[in-house]
Amino acid sequence: MGEHRFHTPLPMTLDAGIPAGDIKVETVDGDETWIEVDGDAKLVEHVEVRQEGNRVVVEFRGKKPFGITIAIGDFSFGGDRLSVRAHVPHGADAKLMTTSADIGVTGRLRRLETKTTSGDVRVVGEIEQDARLKTVSGDTRIDRVGGDLALQSVSGDLWAGWVGGSVESKSVSGDIRLESLREGSASFTSVSGDVAVGIAPGSFVDVDAGSVSGDLGSEVPLSSEPGDGGDGPTVILRGKTVSGDVRVFRAA
Repeated sequence: MGEHRFHTPLPMTLDAGIPAGDIKVETVDGDETWIEVDGDAKLVEHVEVRQEGNRVVVEFRGKKPFGITIAIGDFSFGGDRLSVRAHVPHGADAKLMTTSADIGVTGRLRRLETKTTSGDVRVVGEIEQDARLKTVSGDTRIDRVGGDLALQSVSGDLWAGWVGGSVESKSVSGDIRLESLREGSASFTSVSGDVAVGIAPGSFVDVDAGSVSGDLGSEVPLSSEPGDGGDGPTVILRGKTVSGDVRVFRAA
């Protein structure tokens, strides 16, 4: 087992990349980052943890090279298991990449970028600014984003709670659900999946959406032009789905 500690006052970035396993990141008080690497000794010896200026890098240097970024996580090869866990200051950035792993984030980050194949992504807490999440064969859930959100999934569902900025979502063989949008633009593309978009209380919606084989319904008053919904902000919704319904509802 190896533990690595670094002095990392903000701004700082966690950059982590592993071929397989689980990545778990938690934000904490203070200006220190610590990384724990555990698992099969043959795997641990190929993990390099280092600091490069305002970045902390976690990199696997085994037979299957993989890009690295500051990160946290758990990791497995066949029956062996590699665990990488990271604690970073509140407000840090994180870039996490895996081939076959789940990614979990708890706390408050400034920005987040994830890429994973065959793994779920779960963010509990808040991304203060922008988030970009991509997964293949896995579900994506994120609680709260203060800025813009980009979601992309193949064979997995996409779910987001409150989003303060614009949203771009794309899904193949999966549903898209956005719980609460207040203003800005929201675009979606879905193949074989339903789309549900929640509009925050007091906001209006301008919709140009359709489905090749599905229904379109809205519980929210529609504006004919962006911004003409009275005193409240307007969400501009654009997109299409193939073999799926589109539903616009009033968020709680």
